[in-house]
Amino acid sequence: MRQQPESLTVIDSHAHLQDPRFAEDVEEVIARAIQGGVEMIICIGYDLESSRAAVELTRRHREIRAVVGIHPHDAKTINDRVLAEVWDLARDPRVVAIGETGLDYYRNLSSPDEQRKGFRAQINLAKKLGKPIVIHDRDAHEEVLSIIKQEKAGANGGIMHCYSGRLPLAVELMKQGFMISFAGPLTFSNAKKSVEVAARVPLDRILVETDCPYLTPEPYRGKRNEPLYVWEVAKKLAEIHRKSLQEIAYITAYNTRRVLGL
Repeated sequence: MRQQPESLTVIDSHAHLQDPRFAEDVEEVIARAIQGGVEMIICIGYDLESSRAAVELTRRHREIRAVVGIHPHDAKTINDRVLAEVWDLARDPRVVAIGETGLDYYRNLSSPDEQRKGFRAQINLAKKLGKPIVIHDRDAHEEVLSIIKQEKAGANGGIMHCYSGRLPLAVELMKQGFMISFAGPLTFSNAKKSVEVAARVPLDRILVETDCPYLTPEPYRGKRNEPLYVWEVAKKLAEIHRKSLQEIAYITAYNTRRVLGL
């Protein structure tokens, strides 16, 4: 059943529909989202296989666009051949950005040096292609910002996905041309810092996402996340900014179209 009025739609700016947890029912998940007012889903790659799969989904669903790239966890796999295939995939007009790339010093599944090298390489790839970049940042805030500035990563716009930093960092990222995207953790009862940041980020710089199948928002925590639940993030932003859900849905969808050239 549709959860929102017929005229009310939203965009999920970051989803992983090609994740194995959707293998059995991805078509039903997509249909449920569309019926529920999710007008577009941005499907994000994290390695070559998932990037290929994201592009394939765009061929079956006009409501899906793809982002292709190599996650920092897999930075150790990046070489000239891998970058060449990312380039080839990104030339498809349904591919709207490069990513997700960045730094993740929480798990360090690739070494810091491998991550830095892969991050810089994908920034330069995005710049050559004239496409924006989608960045993952965990426990590496200052170094991510430093590389963004050095490489002029926001030359074609970009998205800091599932933002977890403080306000001064968000301000610097916005100066570099980045949108700030919020996901399910914004709805958590202990999300005081994220709520404070979200309240101060200008509405013309905010996006909403699920990062599904991860980071399921309230009141669905404990279940697999899916694009339909992006509405819970939008509802929380509406509460924080004291706006109607319709305003937040419209503004965040407009911002997504603007940064990704949709």
